[in-house]
Amino acid sequence: MKLGTAEGLELAAIAADRERLRRGWEASGHYSGATLSQALALGARLHPEVESVFYAERVPRRTTNRELFARGLEVAAALYARGIRPGDVVAVQLPSWLETAALFQGIAHVGAVVLPIVGIYGPAEVEFALRQSRARAYFAPARWRRSDYVPRCDAFAGLPDLEQIVLLGEDVPARFTPWREFLRAAGPGFAPHAAGPHDVCLLMYTSGTSSAPKGVQHTHATLLCEWGRPTYANRGLYLANLPAGHYTGYGFLLRPTIQGAPMVFLDHWDAELAAEVVETHRVRCGGGTPIFLFTLLEAAERLGRDLSSLESFSMAGQGMTPAMVEQADRRGFPGARVYGSTEHPTVTAFDPGLPFERRAFSDGRVDVGNEVRIVDDAGRDLPPGAEGEIATRGPEMFVGYLDPELDRESFLPGGWLRSGDVGRLDAEGFLTVTDRKKDLIIRGGENLSSVEIEEVLLRHPAVAAAAAVAMPDPRYGEKVCAFVELAPGASLGLAELAAHFAAAGVARQKTPERLEITDALPRNASGKVKKFELRQRLRDEAARRRNEAARPR
Repeated sequence: MKLGTAEGLELAAIAADRERLRRGWEASGHYSGATLSQALALGARLHPEVESVFYAERVPRRTTNRELFARGLEVAAALYARGIRPGDVVAVQLPSWLETAALFQGIAHVGAVVLPIVGIYGPAEVEFALRQSRARAYFAPARWRRSDYVPRCDAFAGLPDLEQIVLLGEDVPARFTPWREFLRAAGPGFAPHAAGPHDVCLLMYTSGTSSAPKGVQHTHATLLCEWGRPTYANRGLYLANLPAGHYTGYGFLLRPTIQGAPMVFLDHWDAELAAEVVETHRVRCGGGTPIFLFTLLEAAERLGRDLSSLESFSMAGQGMTPAMVEQADRRGFPGARVYGSTEHPTVTAFDPGLPFERRAFSDGRVDVGNEVRIVDDAGRDLPPGAEGEIATRGPEMFVGYLDPELDRESFLPGGWLRSGDVGRLDAEGFLTVTDRKKDLIIRGGENLSSVEIEEVLLRHPAVAAAAAVAMPDPRYGEKVCAFVELAPGASLGLAELAAHFAAAGVARQKTPERLEITDALPRNASGKVKKFELRQRLRDEAARRRNEAARPR
């Protein structure tokens, strides 16, 4: 993988901290020493007949671990025949299809680095990831649901490192490679590459405080450490509805083979289909953000579907409010707030057995192997119960950003990751997130960069100044609200703004769903917009609405 170079004492110190921590976690038994390819081979031997069902456009396709592992080796042989070598980046912007699972396995067998990309990313975001990562191959559907991927692929074809674009579906233009033709290059008897457990194998872009997404790097060791946690254990047939481009969605596609866990995959969230699938397959478990559970229950009630087989639905996330936890509890599926990120996926543990107060008003207890500090602006520890920035470290933590310069501002001495979130830690090890230093908007589990949204807003000729902030929403957790100062004599409506965002080529979820025109944004003495005031204004408004709705009529 072509990572580039960066020199300096700070980066050398970060690297030394990382190496020291790695050795310690290795000595403590957190790392198995295996690679993804080895874990997949072992799982296929131990659980050959475990089934997965993939729903693509509502049509089910079944496969076993034995069959899927064979498909993965076929994909690996095709990748290698087409020039993909260990360390090369292979980008995948596909739904959770059977081919996607085989592709993820094949990339691991070659020893390449997989770059999963969420389906909502528009052409501008995908091009940034492909260009910065120097991806050599890009896999996407020719068309999927409302999106035509062919025009964007024409733009990507000019990227200097991108040598091949493979499209799945019908009517693939001759200038691109159809999936079937890609597979024809595969030869028999592919021998997986002997990678090292600490080689980078996953690159994933996540929204941060800057407008440009950050490339997060994980190794075989960090991924397998995460997937060895109890959350991933086999508890029966599981309904997987998270996108393949998400960290968890990517892991779920490898879970049937590695953990021997039977899964049913949906290529997009469709509550009516999900209710039908639970009834038809007698699904036992599921999980996700609150919107998944609540829309599933609503659809089942409306259509008369039988959900009696469903024993648990692990509803968790930072976007959860106490009211959401209470609502889930009343319906028989205890919810909880938990804390993590793409950089450090499982900081606190999901425990539905905790009392309501702990699940609803804290973000959980720090999980085994992890450490959390609460620090002030100078990086000094604060006492239990005091609010400050959350800093974390643990064995499944990522191994740095693709752009190493980003590590300078992200780590404290000792290998502590600065989260950019504000919270407090009590004496019993429970963490409570109270605010965010970084201006992320978390809409239905999707991290959206407010800075990027503001940059798109400012491209509109009617906009003189803008601030994008999180607006509380009972279903999605948060939505995007745009506060805008207009240029002299200009006007702007929400529909016009939506058309502007569509033309910008960014994810639809980043389009503001509320527009507030203001004469002047609140600013501090240095001219910086005081977003906390805007957020608080929206929170107060949401609280008033909840109180009014709760009053007796």
